[in-house]
Amino acid sequence: MNIRILTSRAAHIALGAVVALAALAMARPAAAQMQTIGIRPQLLRDVGVDQKLNNQVPLDLQFRDEKGDTVTLAKYFGSKPVILTLAYYTCPLLCTQVLDGVLQTVKEVPLQLGKDYQIVTVSIDPRDRPVEAQAKQMMYTSLYGHSGLNGWHFLTGNNLQIHQLADAVGFRYAYDSESGQYAHPSVIMVLTPAGKVSRYFYGISYPSRDVQLGLVEASADRIGSPVTNAILLYCYHYDPNTGKYGVVISKILQAAGILTVLGIFLLIVILRRHEPHSLPERRA
Repeated sequence: MNIRILTSRAAHIALGAVVALAALAMARPAAAQMQTIGIRPQLLRDVGVDQKLNNQVPLDLQFRDEKGDTVTLAKYFGSKPVILTLAYYTCPLLCTQVLDGVLQTVKEVPLQLGKDYQIVTVSIDPRDRPVEAQAKQMMYTSLYGHSGLNGWHFLTGNNLQIHQLADAVGFRYAYDSESGQYAHPSVIMVLTPAGKVSRYFYGISYPSRDVQLGLVEASADRIGSPVTNAILLYCYHYDPNTGKYGVVISKILQAAGILTVLGIFLLIVILRRHEPHSLPERRA
């Protein structure tokens, strides 16, 4: 029997085993996540995003700024588009990643924060205080530099005002009294200078070119198109092993697993097509 063929077959068997093991390794968390989604309680079923494009945000809502002064949303609107983020300042999960994603994006956008647009971050937790908002502002504006201090605002407020704002942009969240945490989606919104919802960006990473285009369109009072087939991240999920809740990124994990397996499979196909199936015969 040809030695080269045996070696080739052995290599394919080894690669096949790697694929199978990779699939198994990724299938287990994916299956667990699928089970999690299947049994998620009413708390998570009420969490999500209702895209309310062209809906008017009530600009008369009152909040507290980083200094503890009472302000209305109208202070940040009127002449510039606004990136609106809803999070909470003691969030142990995705909130920081969302804000980090916003920071990274706006650093790449050639528009100037504070001059060409504003960012308004509102805490969904009425327990958050101005001192925590100020700490967040100092951190993110220092990382941004330039005019960030005058362009990125962190607000706190009471439950009624927060709910009214969240409802206006279709941001559905829920509070779990047992853990003291909030379940909420990972999404940011771009609003027109008049306070109308212009665009939604999902996840924790936002393409700078898309955000720039969204800001330019919003500045002209144009409304974008609905986002379809979005991967929605939840900042909370049920873990049947611990009885607790954590981050749900099941769709991303499943997609990554599938792509990895497909990549390895394509590698096998390519190797099979290009390799010789036998050694050249020896001549005496």
